[in-house]
Amino acid sequence: MEENKRIGEAHKEMSILDHLDELRKHLIKATIAVFAMAIIMFMFKDFVFDNLILGPKSKDFFTYRFFCGLSDSLCFSPPDFNLITREMGETFVTHLKISFYLGLIVSFPYVFYQFWLFVKPGLYPNEQKAAGGIVFTCSLLFLLGIVFGYLIIAPFAITFLINYTINGVTNAPTLTSYVSYLIMFTIPTGVIFELPIIIYFLSKVGLVTPELMKKYRRHAIVFILLLAAIITPPDPMTMFLIAVPLYSLYEASIFISARVARKLKKAAENA
Repeated sequence: MEENKRIGEAHKEMSILDHLDELRKHLIKATIAVFAMAIIMFMFKDFVFDNLILGPKSKDFFTYRFFCGLSDSLCFSPPDFNLITREMGETFVTHLKISFYLGLIVSFPYVFYQFWLFVKPGLYPNEQKAAGGIVFTCSLLFLLGIVFGYLIIAPFAITFLINYTINGVTNAPTLTSYVSYLIMFTIPTGVIFELPIIIYFLSKVGLVTPELMKKYRRHAIVFILLLAAIITPPDPMTMFLIAVPLYSLYEASIFISARVARKLKKAAENA
């Protein structure tokens, strides 16, 4: 207890300017890492576009071959379509945008590590111990979310959107719109996969309880099913292939919240 108190007081002795200076140092390191990886991605333009960005629009993409290999009823793929640009410089600007986002994704573990180094000194040893492995866990969940969005959500959504037609209207997607949707299908999914970690800390401060999450479980199921129905073709099987992992995250969050609640209750009884 005394050790915790001493560390807390030592941290409080730092002035606001000291905190800002420390934050600036970590932000500079994180920014350098992001831009360094972005420059590397920018240099490998052909590989990035041919294999990563334009992959989901190709019928040879892994996801299409995988589902077609499972069953004919699950087989799907997008029609052949070309991307166009409408403004001069659009290709270059889009390339810069892609390089930045890929740099952020690849360097996320290091960026989060810098954030953790800034926050860690303000925690007591028992809190630091409780948050052990947070950098690895958050990085893993984020990257899993990116992979899930890229391999599952993006192919289904692209196929559905490009096949959705109106009489008299020809689909001619621009490179910018295609990349924007691809980003929307991946990075937000990476953030969504952080749900168990977010619930853990909200449960620690008492803002979320397992009872509350169980109470709104039905609402969560409806929301997840609606989300899956929107981004997938009108096929129940493919809809559930997306809904099940998302619902699993919600159930995992309930379990984590319940575990935190038990520890808090035990600590209160022993106090």
